[in-house]
Amino acid sequence: MSLVDHKGRPRVAVTGLGLVTPAGDVPDINWKQLLYGESLADRLGRFDPRIIGKDHLAACEIKDFDATPYMSARDIRQSDLFAQYALVAAVKALHQAGTPSDKGRVHAVVSASAAAATESWSTQPAVFHGGGPARVAAMTIPLLMPNAPAQLVARLTGRNGPCLSVGTSSASGTTVIGEGARLIRDGSCDTVLAGASEAPIVPVMVAGLARLGTLSSNATPSLASRPFDLNRDGLVLSEGAAFLHLERMDHALSRGAEVLAEISGYAQTCDAYHLTAPHPGGVGAAACITAAVRDAGLAPADIGFVKAHGTSTKLNDRAEATALRLAFPQGPPPVTAPKGVLGHSLGAAGAIEAVTAVLALRHRTIPPVANHTTADPEVDLDIVTEPRSIQPAPVLCNSFGFGGHNACLVLAPPPNCR
Repeated sequence: MSLVDHKGRPRVAVTGLGLVTPAGDVPDINWKQLLYGESLADRLGRFDPRIIGKDHLAACEIKDFDATPYMSARDIRQSDLFAQYALVAAVKALHQAGTPSDKGRVHAVVSASAAAATESWSTQPAVFHGGGPARVAAMTIPLLMPNAPAQLVARLTGRNGPCLSVGTSSASGTTVIGEGARLIRDGSCDTVLAGASEAPIVPVMVAGLARLGTLSSNATPSLASRPFDLNRDGLVLSEGAAFLHLERMDHALSRGAEVLAEISGYAQTCDAYHLTAPHPGGVGAAACITAAVRDAGLAPADIGFVKAHGTSTKLNDRAEATALRLAFPQGPPPVTAPKGVLGHSLGAAGAIEAVTAVLALRHRTIPPVANHTTADPEVDLDIVTEPRSIQPAPVLCNSFGFGGHNACLVLAPPPNCR
């Protein structure tokens, strides 16, 4: 087996997965929830939605999260919730990978978020206005830093290679995995912990999304997130984190690590069109898809299925469907969208969904899209509505965000499954 890809670059193996989602922090439990195809959305309980003028809202919330097995009480006090989610997910990925601390290697951390420290941004201004500057937490600035998860993971795992942070809106989770793979491909690193985290369920964030008209108003929470369905009316906000442990294929094989998948293609583009809306013609997203497939050395017909961004909003789902038809002129492959089950965790979504794509490859099954009951003629895709068995083949993972950010990955089955 060649240890370099078609461009002569080191091949990038995935050897560890870690996540924290409303379905829990065990990958197999998350996988079973996706296979059931039942939404985890419930009535928003983190705060009373009436304070933002809503009688009800759906949300996918993490319940009973406990970081104490992974962090000291001091580190918990000095970390926003989005950083705590990241640390737990990263440690779980590292534990699965079982990477030795060989000092002759370079081990990096790259993290991402769209909204960053929303919990601290919400609480500390209120503390300031209510009690004055002396009441503000002494560690407010470190709490608020977008790079807080990356430094926390690097510090508590002892990884002293490159330590980077990425912010590309809802494309962040996919972007950070692609950029982590680049660090390995260009020879900068031997291993990378790459992932994203988000804890956006706070009043100001929810109010802002409600004002934009992006949140579903469906009175039945479990039916609110319905990607690509004719009756979709908005997204369901979620939270969580996921990290993937990436490493040079030769490094993984030399130490006997289990290769779970391979990052074989990556691309990013920008619509350069609108602050929040996607380009209706899908041209930027289609260009990103095409570039990622080409970067993997593949043709469109080689893609086994698509893990879509699928937010459950009218414009985004329609634009993504248009982009897929442009990028796959002979007809797009089957499409699934995890946000029907897990909701939309903004910047963390791409990383969480990359983990679900690896699990789909390992189980040779495409999970269904929750709540897809009525086809939208403007979408016109092969939407998977029941678990579907597949043969090992590369999967395209899409993420698109505010500002026209587009990021796509191609994940290939591990070498022993081809």
